[in-house]
Amino acid sequence: MELKEYIHILRKRIWIIIAFVAVACIGAGVKNYFFTVPIYEANAKLIVNQAYNAQGVPSLDISTIQTNIKVINSYMEIIKSSAILDKVAATYPELGMTGNQIGQSIQASTANESQVMNITASGLSPDQAAKTVNAVANVFKAQIPVIMKVDNVTILSEAKSADSSKPINVNPIINILISFIVGLLLAVGFVFLLEYLDDTIKKEEELEKELNLPTLAVISKIRKEESRGSKQSSTSQKQVGDGQYVTINQ
Repeated sequence: MELKEYIHILRKRIWIIIAFVAVACIGAGVKNYFFTVPIYEANAKLIVNQAYNAQGVPSLDISTIQTNIKVINSYMEIIKSSAILDKVAATYPELGMTGNQIGQSIQASTANESQVMNITASGLSPDQAAKTVNAVANVFKAQIPVIMKVDNVTILSEAKSADSSKPINVNPIINILISFIVGLLLAVGFVFLLEYLDDTIKKEEELEKELNLPTLAVISKIRKEESRGSKQSSTSQKQVGDGQYVTINQ
């Protein structure tokens, strides 16, 4: 099948493609604006920075930094433990969440070879997300000396509501663009499927191609109006002819 034939197939059923794409884009727009609950994210940064020698004098060396980096992996597990989350729920009852709910809303991560740990919390409003992540950061900093017997966590930055004013799950332009592409692909696939399943012959060119023979005659389609007109014409001619005959007895 040549490229022209593909284009012809698509043009023949262009309304199906338009309908698919329109439904997909309208559906995506309606879902984004009316049925999507906005989710907001807030971030707080912590740093693991213990740097004291045996005499209590501040010091900093490569081995200490490497130790702090390795400790962060343990800290990311501790921050999502019930020892921290239940303490957050008890200390900040205004959040209105249990320890398990707080754990589902937060994520802890760190860049490779970095002492900085990033805590992210999600919520139904910027204020809720910011309060949640700040509460977790403060409780974690306060509980690390109790759990690890060392005070080596410092809060670099707390979350602010103004920094998370845009929802992370509502982006109408991107979602509509994705729906347009998906709808277009589905429509094209559906059109070619219909063409594959349709084995009827509708044009002389298709018949010539199928039989490899030239077309000698074509029976055109007669419309109902033309059929009625021909019947009325034949009836009127017959009535006129009948009036020309008379009987001998007259």
